[in-house]
Amino acid sequence: MYDRLVKDLDTAEARYRLIDHAPEGRTEEVSALRGHPMSHAAKCLIVMVKQGKKVTRYVLAVVPGDARLDLQAVKGLLAGTYVSFAALERAEELAGSVSGTVLPFSYHPDLELIVDPALLEAPEIYFNAARLDRSIALVTEDYVRLAEPQVATITAAF
Repeated sequence: MYDRLVKDLDTAEARYRLIDHAPEGRTEEVSALRGHPMSHAAKCLIVMVKQGKKVTRYVLAVVPGDARLDLQAVKGLLAGTYVSFAALERAEELAGSVSGTVLPFSYHPDLELIVDPALLEAPEIYFNAARLDRSIALVTEDYVRLAEPQVATITAAF
């Protein structure tokens, strides 16, 4: 997934930097290692939303690192009847990487991307590059252009 992402960023002429650091997947700790405010970190969470008994949808919810995902907001956006975090194994399968390294891009057709607008206020966003020991600082404008996310308020106050 790392190689695919870097190739896609290069092909699209995105403005980004690679940042090597000690292996870390927790937002607070890795933000300190990278040297940026937590609000500029793209925290990526995979959520399962049921619509009735027969339809299950998965969402890659991307929020600022200092924010809390509002599961009920995601449920409402998708007119869901039930919402929860996806099981770890299913989340990693959809993301194509292990927990703590999930990219803010969806490369899986069954994974819908929703980004909170507060994250997009930062000039650059930071995220682990599908590895625990390397991150990417990506110009936010290029992120939006390449990821084409649905943008909706999906955070809640702590």
